[in-house]
Amino acid sequence: MSVGILGTKVGMTQVFDDAGAAIPVTVVQAGPCTVTQIKTIQTDGYSAIQLAYGEVKAKALNKPMLGHLAKSSAPPLRHLEEYRAESTDEYSLGQQISADIFDAGQLVDVVGTSIGRGFAGNQKRNNFSRGPMSHGSKNHREPGSIGAGTTPGRVYPGKRMAGRLGGKRITVRKLKIVRVDAERNLLLIRGAIPGKSGALVNILPAKEVK
Repeated sequence: MSVGILGTKVGMTQVFDDAGAAIPVTVVQAGPCTVTQIKTIQTDGYSAIQLAYGEVKAKALNKPMLGHLAKSSAPPLRHLEEYRAESTDEYSLGQQISADIFDAGQLVDVVGTSIGRGFAGNQKRNNFSRGPMSHGSKNHREPGSIGAGTTPGRVYPGKRMAGRLGGKRITVRKLKIVRVDAERNLLLIRGAIPGKSGALVNILPAKEVK
């Protein structure tokens, strides 16, 4: 299968290879996801499947969402994601997609939301250097000048300044799956992935980047 899967970041640990070398890995609870919609070229103009993940109480969803999920006899699920597929013949409504669609050694792209760090200054956000720390400098962490005066008489767009740091959609490409635990629906992915523990992640087969 060429589709991806939704999951939850559990945390980081390390495993050891046959040579005894430590490999840092991120543990992801991948699925199980339920197929809640199948799109075909005849009905929608393209082929895709929609997966749902993250069981919640029914009162957490509105009636249109509950009605949509009822078509596939799925329980109340919070997150929906669509995946393009060359053919949808092998899928059916209500089918369960689990971690066993991936293999150890496979490369994947992981999409998540990076950890939000609130309002940050230039040193933390943009890696700027600090001012003099001697007595009386009065310029330890201040941003300093942001442009000339009369010409151009304004601040150019894109000027790096203080602002919100993190909390953005991040894609980390070509991470290797070290181990697949099909019984517990766990994926051990080499390296770090976006987000904090408990965050939603989207795992896709790696695309060739030209």
